Formats: sequence, C-alpha cells, structure tokens
Amino acid sequence: MPPYKTMSLHLRTERLLLRPWTESDAAGLRALHSERGKGTPTVEHTRSLIAKQLTATATTGIALLPVQRREEGDFIGYCGLTIGRSTVEEPEIAYELFRRAHGHGYATEAAEAVLDAARATGRTRLWATVGAWNTPSFRVLEKLGFERDRVSTEDSGEVVWLTRWLP
Repeated sequence: MPPYKTMSLHLRTERLLLRPWTESDAAGLRALHSERGKGTPTVEHTRSLIAKQLTATATTGIALLPVQRREEGDFIGYCGLTIGRSTVEEPEIAYELFRRAHGHGYATEAAEAVLDAARATGRTRLWATVGAWNTPSFRVLEKLGFERDRVSTEDSGEVVWLTRWLP
C-alpha cells in the first residue's frame, strides 16, 4: 500500500456526522438505493454491500461513510472516498443523499469534510465522475473546486470526469 495515512472514519461538521458503517445502516442504504428507480435491493444484498465497504476500507485506508444529521440523528446518505473508476493514490469522491435531503447544502458540507480528510492522508489529487445529466452534482463539485477533465461514454451514458488538486 502507498505511504498514505488512513483516512479518518469519524468526521463532524456543523450539521453532520460521518462515521463507519454498521449493520443497522442496512435499512437506510436499502431505501436510498430504491430511490434510484431500479427496484429495491434485498436486505441480504444491502448487508453484503456494507460488508464490502468495510473490507475495502480495511484494505485501502479510505472509506465511503454514512452521513447522518447530528441534531435529528437520521441517515441521509453517504459520502467519502472510493476507488471507483480511479486509484487508491488518486481516489474518487462520491456522495449520494436521499431526495428529501437535497437542496440543503448537506452534500457540499459532507464533501468538504471528506476533502479535508483526504488532504490529511497525504493525497494530492482527487477525482469525481458524474453522469452528464446530473446538474446538482456538478454544482456541488464546482463549489468544491473540481474542474472538468474529460468525458467518457459508458453503458449508462456520458460520464464527466472532474479533478481537484489538494494543496
């Protein structure tokens, strides 16, 4: 493994808490995935996804973390770093929130905390990939200082690649 520090798995912002996955997150993650409009995954599948996330974190030292509102204590999505279409040296930032949580600045707030956590690991650049149709995600990434790099075509359509240097 490259000489990077392990990403902090406990991040706090003014309104949010990002923390490691637990089995109790399965119901929330399952509901979040069902909002994608491609059916509802089984409980077993969702638990398997959480187990894979925990294994990936132990292997790579980076993590996608559940996001919950501090005051309300409710699960509203996830945000963090992943290999995705990138590498452990230059991981991707990723986030997904329930529709009810859109428009409140939560994605930007969580992603800013993840940027700080990535910087603390010693990484110098991050990637993001976004479906060309996803205007709200482009706004979040623009606020965070990401810049377009290229566009690729996948089975799901055009994917825009963005990058951000971490000074």
